[in-house]
Amino acid sequence: MARLSSGHGAAAGRRARLVAVAAEPEDLTPHRLRGLAGLADELEIRADLVGDPDPARLRRHFPGPLTYALRSTRQGGRSAAGPVARRTRLLRAADRYDLVDLEAMDDVQPELLAAIPARQRRISWHAPDQAGGAGAGLPAAVGSLRNRFAAMAAVPAALYLLVPQPGTQYGSAAPLLLTGLARTDVTAFASGPAGTWTRVLAPWLGAPVVFGRAGAPGADGMPDLDRLPADYGLPALPPLSGLYGIAGRAPGGSLSPRLHNAALRELRLPALYLPFQVDRFCPFWHWGAGFGSLGGLPLRGLTVTAPHKESALEVADVADPEALGCGAANLLWFDAGRWRAATTDTVAALRTLALSGADPSGRSAAVVGCGGAGRAVAWALSRAGARVTLVNRGIAHGREAAARLGLGHVPLSRFSPAGYDLLAHATPLVEREPFPVAAADRDAVVLEMAYRDPPTALTRAIRARGLRGIDGWEILSVEVREQFRLMTGHAMPQTAPLRALGSDPDGRSGTRARTASREPAPAHRTRWEAP
Repeated sequence: MARLSSGHGAAAGRRARLVAVAAEPEDLTPHRLRGLAGLADELEIRADLVGDPDPARLRRHFPGPLTYALRSTRQGGRSAAGPVARRTRLLRAADRYDLVDLEAMDDVQPELLAAIPARQRRISWHAPDQAGGAGAGLPAAVGSLRNRFAAMAAVPAALYLLVPQPGTQYGSAAPLLLTGLARTDVTAFASGPAGTWTRVLAPWLGAPVVFGRAGAPGADGMPDLDRLPADYGLPALPPLSGLYGIAGRAPGGSLSPRLHNAALRELRLPALYLPFQVDRFCPFWHWGAGFGSLGGLPLRGLTVTAPHKESALEVADVADPEALGCGAANLLWFDAGRWRAATTDTVAALRTLALSGADPSGRSAAVVGCGGAGRAVAWALSRAGARVTLVNRGIAHGREAAARLGLGHVPLSRFSPAGYDLLAHATPLVEREPFPVAAADRDAVVLEMAYRDPPTALTRAIRARGLRGIDGWEILSVEVREQFRLMTGHAMPQTAPLRALGSDPDGRSGTRARTASREPAPAHRTRWEAP
């Protein structure tokens, strides 16, 4: 087990300033502004999205500094104002706002600089889509970003902001730029959901501010404001010496950052758990290995979601028997100089069954779903003595998984739950029953791997029928604790229930679907979810 050393960092003892970004007219209602006043230090008005509100009215409800940003279409915004109209609006804002965003290099004009003093300027650069550094090596991209900043810094300002696109070397280089500059008047991060982790990490690397949406998150990857303290403990910046995270196609829908970071803070471990949106796992993995040497914050562990579980097993130096047996891993961690792979789906299935009083030995079991989670559950039940049948919608994939595990297979179209003592569901389907629960035996035990509030259709059907069921929240409780133990070498504290940690900061528990290390469970869109 890898144990964390006591950390240190340039950010230790500092506090980030939280900036609420108003991007919708609803963000400027008196009620919303008063709510932001209890969370944010500053308020940014995206004038290209909400127009030019009266700052005097804003200050009646929000007492902090106000920033005016008129993002142009050239830099990813919505403002198509011509040069004269743009200068007019920026000059008017300079008389009424505390900080005015000037785009490099179009707004760096003598007339504007003469009217807006350095203490009132924020010089920003948002790269156009897929611009800058694609195909270059990471060190070269860092050097290129540093040169761009040097040109921006020739104009004195209170703050400098660089936002490259994700998916390019510039996006990967953004955090490393901050490390190399060692300044406290610069922030840099990648835009888009793939860049969310760079936004969160930036304050620990010297950035003075971190931005959060005043309302619902947008496509730019900016979290909503109340997630910054709830999921990452911001604005506090405790010592940091390593990183953990979740790697998947849509990690923004995961509870893992909130659960793991709460435990890390309580145990005072110098680490941060981040969401890594990953389309291709191997390139991400090779880049992540180099991040520690350049940024001084080595990657120590990852929980991994579909479809990357097979790739996670392939990159490991050594794998636990359970992961080898099912051909997939949902956990990677650095231990004694080697990367280990494991699947915690096996532990979760067997432990929750034991807690419910269900012994798989000698029982007939059907596992619906042949992905990484389904194969892991089937492998665990088989090793525990159950007679397991795999069920899958895709016949070829189901037969392949069954042959690998030495188990029987039934296509989903021909499956009936009748006659099985144990039924396990391991697919992302949550809106309808994956099989007709009404046909299950009265004494059957049903294990639902997916979790969400409101409950999945399968969980609702189980309760209505009066069957003994294990829902995904119970699975989550076991999995996340086991993952934390393996990655950090510490037991996760028992002080805060997982369901409470997953509740909405406004007190409305269960408004989101969340996944810790398994495939995402779709849910109705809420203000927490990016479109």
